[in-house]
Amino acid sequence: MTIEEPRSVSRTERVLAYLLLVFVAAAIISFFAIIIGSSNGMTPESFDTPLWRVIAFVPWVGLPAAFIIVFVLIFIGSRGRAAANEKAVRSENGS
Repeated sequence: MTIEEPRSVSRTERVLAYLLLVFVAAAIISFFAIIIGSSNGMTPESFDTPLWRVIAFVPWVGLPAAFIIVFVLIFIGSRGRAAANEKAVRSENGS
C-alpha cells in the first residue's frame, strides 16, 4: 500500500474560499445591522436612504454568490482529487 501525499490547494481554490467567507460574513453583518436598526426604532422610511439600500441588498447578492462558489469549490476539489488518484494509479502500475 502506498502512502498518500496530501493534495496541494491551488491558488484558485484559496481565493474562492476567501471570497466565500467574505460574502457570507458580509451577509451576516448586514442581517445584524438591519435587525439592530429595526430594534432601535427605525421606521421603514428610515431604511430608504442609499446606505441602508446597499446594506439590505448585500444578502440578496452575497448569499447566492456564496452558494455558487460552494459548488465551484466542490467541482474543482473533486476534479483535483480525481487527477491525483489517476496519477497514483499510473505510478502504482508502473506506466
